[in-house]
Amino acid sequence: MRNNKGFTLIELLIVVVIIGILAAIAIPKFSARREKAYFAAMKSDMKNLASQEEIYYANNYAYTNDAAALEFHQSSGVTVGIAASSSGWSASATHSELGASEGCAIYYGTATAPSVGTATPGSPGEVACTS
Repeated sequence: MRNNKGFTLIELLIVVVIIGILAAIAIPKFSARREKAYFAAMKSDMKNLASQEEIYYANNYAYTNDAAALEFHQSSGVTVGIAASSSGWSASATHSELGASEGCAIYYGTATAPSVGTATPGSPGEVACTS
């Protein structure tokens, strides 16, 4: 008798198929988690911007669209657009890893509610996101 050590071709193929099935299940779940993280970063930036705008208003009795004057720093990959008037402000955020129609929006005061894709805040101070 021969003393063969090792795996047969069938055993190796079965292992490769099982790894493929596990990867097919795990990759979409990972992508969904990453997308949730992008939206969490945008929501956090919108809330931080709201705080900075109110601090600026308390000191200057006006709102501003200058992020440097607000000392506001957005998260990596997030782009924030700010529009301000004397009686309110609005902002929208998008992420470089998401589509241009996906993002978050917020407004305060008498500013017009901005919209990003299908997301439009229903009331002042509400952060609305597309997902």
